Amino acid sequence: MTDLFTLAALVAGRLDAINGCDREETGLRILKVTEEAGEAASAWIGTIGQNPRKGVTHTTEDVAAELADVVLTALVAIASIGHDPRQVITACVGKVAARLDNAYRSPER
Repeated sequence: MTDLFTLAALVAGRLDAINGCDREETGLRILKVTEEAGEAASAWIGTIGQNPRKGVTHTTEDVAAELADVVLTALVAIASIGHDPRQVITACVGKVAARLDNAYRSPER
């Protein structure tokens, strides 16, 4: 099985081959992240039944699947702008982990 980061790079490469990789195409891939996030939000609204006309239309499993789409789409966008998704995410994880470590470290006396 292909790992997530390799798959993102493969998808970006396939999109490059099919759609090209000019500035407009790259921008559309970034905008696709927003579209996917909107689908996750819509699924959450459907999970809590916030729209009285529609009622409960989704499950938390639907929301999780939509969030997974957001993650993969973001990784494809990262690869599409010429960065290694694995390196970018590793750096982000390190930054967040350091912040958490600092936030929960007791003050020195």
